[in-house]
Amino acid sequence: QVQLVESGGGLVQAGDSLRLSCAASGRTFNTYTMGWFRQAPGKERDFVATINYSGASTKYGEPVKGRFTISRDNAKSTMYLQMNSLRPEDTAIYYCAASSISIGLRVRPNEYNYWGQGTQVTVSS
Repeated sequence: QVQLVESGGGLVQAGDSLRLSCAASGRTFNTYTMGWFRQAPGKERDFVATINYSGASTKYGEPVKGRFTISRDNAKSTMYLQMNSLRPEDTAIYYCAASSISIGLRVRPNEYNYWGQGTQVTVSS
């Protein structure tokens, strides 16, 4: 079992940057595929980015390609999401998630076993 805690959200202006963190408990963080999802009010939870267990492979949703960067530090059991050039449409609650499917990259919410509580990101125009 792993527990996930997100931090780093906040209110920013369009064009600004934020870095989200996801701290994981447990000693097996480096065996999990990790991901970021987001959910805006009245919308479904959307895929943002995923990273494999070693950090060598990543994948991004189309809306964030070229602006967001996912990374992980297995020694610190922490995953990050660097968000640059933020837009009002990036406003959402951002969730980190862990998948015990360690092979490949995971883009669907139902492929993830564990979720954090979410952190709000609000981008004003």
